[in-house]
Amino acid sequence: MSEQTTLAAETAGALMAAMTRLRARLRTESAQDELLVTWSQLTTLHRVAQEGPVSIVDLARAEHVRRQSMAETVAALRGQGLVETTKDPDDARRTLVRASAEGATLNAALPLAREAWIKAALLAHTSAREQRILIEAAAIMNRLADSEP
Repeated sequence: MSEQTTLAAETAGALMAAMTRLRARLRTESAQDELLVTWSQLTTLHRVAQEGPVSIVDLARAEHVRRQSMAETVAALRGQGLVETTKDPDDARRTLVRASAEGATLNAALPLAREAWIKAALLAHTSAREQRILIEAAAIMNRLADSEP
């Protein structure tokens, strides 16, 4: 195995462990458990609120899940009154999803709690240099998330 391959494997393992722990902590900090909303539902709600009316197919592609899985996620959000669905006026076979007023309010409130925790943790436990490294790492992670296999 080449040094690059070994380093990539080590990096992948470290990133997966760190992201899993951070995701769990963000769940706790956003008081999600009281809402009966899963993490995937929250990320879908966020995307719908940000992008406006969007099809289930486009949501599935953006979230890297199967269309059937996204349809289940949207159905759960609709059942809780967080999103509304309508037929696409240009193609009646397609369903468009948009955030309801309640969903938009929830989407705006949850990041505030998570961001407040992250900011406090950064101030208490990292240097300015480390914070700049994290900004660079976040950009790389977003690039990886958007990449094709």
